[in-house]
Amino acid sequence: MNLGSDKLNLRQLRYFCEVVDAGSARAAANKLFVAPTAISMQLSQLEEALGGPLLDRASRPMALTPLGEFVYPKARELLSAASRLEREACDMAAGKLGWLGIGFTRSVIFSVLPEAVRAMQAAFPDVRIDLVEILTEDQPASLRTGTIHLGVARVIGEFPKEPDLAYSDLFVDPLVAAVPIEHALAAQEAVTAGELGMLPYITYPGNAGSQFSRQVLGLLEAAGSKPRIGHEAKEIHTALSLVAAGLGATVVGRSVATNNRTDIRFLPITNIAADSRVIAVRKADSAHSLSDSFLEILRGQLQGGHFTQDFHP
Repeated sequence: MNLGSDKLNLRQLRYFCEVVDAGSARAAANKLFVAPTAISMQLSQLEEALGGPLLDRASRPMALTPLGEFVYPKARELLSAASRLEREACDMAAGKLGWLGIGFTRSVIFSVLPEAVRAMQAAFPDVRIDLVEILTEDQPASLRTGTIHLGVARVIGEFPKEPDLAYSDLFVDPLVAAVPIEHALAAQEAVTAGELGMLPYITYPGNAGSQFSRQVLGLLEAAGSKPRIGHEAKEIHTALSLVAAGLGATVVGRSVATNNRTDIRFLPITNIAADSRVIAVRKADSAHSLSDSFLEILRGQLQGGHFTQDFHP
């Protein structure tokens, strides 16, 4: 298995790590049942590829050079990952292991995602579930490359649907304002978009140019507000922390408010024109039984009331 170079491979890294662990090339050769010359040759080739010595051969037992100290833990990690990859790939090829990649926008970890993943793992204990945080606008590319099999996304109002993808509505998640508990607005039962403009606005995720931020700001402006961007948070947890600190307000889906922070007041916004929805997205032209099963679990939990959308401002 090559690692970006025809001179660097897993055998060389394995021999190097065995020499370090055993204390000498001869001891490593005995453990690996190879000739000491084979160990020396592979080690020399590895040092040549990396551009410097990894071991101080004058010391007994041989000590790591600064380059060796840098390479050794990374080589161990790489060997462990390669072993795990081989084992899991063989299990998958033999039908012993399945794999499901789920992309998600971060806000859904407050609602349906955690319980659905637990239920999926309980129902399919031999399936490896990879959770990948991906913005809604980036999920289509990940679906096409096979990085994920299903995306759980958030959209606002009408949105363009791409012909090679299939979309399934999960639940409507109205937008609400998050304001500091100490601010005067927190004493109200609801706010208007204009009133929300009294506070600096905290954008997320990433920056004001993200799809969610751009759409929310557009809705507020259309409703007569003039948002003043005070802070740009990389993700929703940071945005909510800034709100709790009294540094401004933001807008989130109503599901985020359920069982969330007590130092923030979540209030309905009375005059914005669109709700957000949480949806599932898949490739339209390829069947994948595990993503079908996960989608069934999501729908079953929503229909069975496992996730409540009750909201008390």
